[in-house]
Amino acid sequence: MINVSKKCIGCNKCVPVCPFAAVQLIDKKAVINEACTLCGACVQVCPVQAIEITREEGATRDLTGHKGVWVFVELMENHDKTKHSHKIRPVTFELLSIGRKLADELGEELAAVLLTDKNAGFEKELGAYGADKVYLVENPELYEYNTDIFSTAIIALTHKHKPSAMLYGATIMGRDLAPRVASCLYTGLTADCTGLAIKDGLLLQSRPAFGGNIMADILSPKSRPQMSTVRPNVMKLAEPIYGKIAVTVREDIKIDKSLRRVKVLERKLIHDKGSVKIDEARIIVSGGRGMKTKEKFKQLEEICQLLGGVVGASRGAVDMGLKDKAHQVGQSGTTVSPKLYLAFGISGAVQHIVGMKASDIIVAVNKDPNAPIFNVAKHGVVGDAHEIVPKLIEALKKQK
Repeated sequence: MINVSKKCIGCNKCVPVCPFAAVQLIDKKAVINEACTLCGACVQVCPVQAIEITREEGATRDLTGHKGVWVFVELMENHDKTKHSHKIRPVTFELLSIGRKLADELGEELAAVLLTDKNAGFEKELGAYGADKVYLVENPELYEYNTDIFSTAIIALTHKHKPSAMLYGATIMGRDLAPRVASCLYTGLTADCTGLAIKDGLLLQSRPAFGGNIMADILSPKSRPQMSTVRPNVMKLAEPIYGKIAVTVREDIKIDKSLRRVKVLERKLIHDKGSVKIDEARIIVSGGRGMKTKEKFKQLEEICQLLGGVVGASRGAVDMGLKDKAHQVGQSGTTVSPKLYLAFGISGAVQHIVGMKASDIIVAVNKDPNAPIFNVAKHGVVGDAHEIVPKLIEALKKQK
């Protein structure tokens, strides 16, 4: 519940920021009506802390009204000037793919939550990847991501429609937004999940723990929505069903500029036109400690040039200075899912495997026949990488 104490000075700052016009100023005191969704926007701007929200403890919450799986739609810059300035970040489609399976098992709807300044027919793409419904909020203030603005809108929608679970990409935006929403909703959040499933009607969230040495399974039986962030390239992308368009539900949420506590003064984007991002590569040739020297590691770059791939590295190789951090694959690096992943001299620690096991075809070369990397490899070669790599380069050159 929400209360306004005697400390209220009638400053009127809380009235314009309420997304659902639930606050009025009567006799110089803020009065909150039944339209309130407990989003906390008024609490945030009150200069004298006269507004307080009291939330129910987990054990006393009524969770029966919470239904449906939600996916937050993350938009990114579209540098194709012939199109709208934003496009959907690929991790959203990965979340919809797993979300479809979760919703089907629960017998509930899969909804996408889209906050944007202007809808460019996004519901067509979202529907193709499984969304039954799109909750759409259009407002000029949503052109650029802002924690205060976006979290207020998400919290208001969540209180209104009561989803059972909500998924975010573990991106810069998702890692900023999801914790803010979870804190305001007084619910939990499992970060960097590598697996999602349904167990006894609950969202089973799996993630590496203790430095990646074990996998932890987490359930949230007493809080809603159950919230997770999922790293890009972890969940398998479903085949889109083009022509399936999600039902669009337009939400009229008022957004006031005064909610912004951070103002962006200048933005500079630097693009390296000559390189391919490792998380977008279709072929990755990775090396580990077993490559031993920078000179030996450069042979992997030659394989990349012949195959049209990108060089990757294990954490061990990065720690040895064989390759820089930008090429690190794994839990503390980048999660990848290429068509082909070649691993040379990589033993296969859990931290590395969780970052590349979604690859379509994994080929591993290692001297140790018991190396964990062979547990996820489709093709394994027990041998010395220093002998095999030069022969592979020679064979590829002949084929060229």
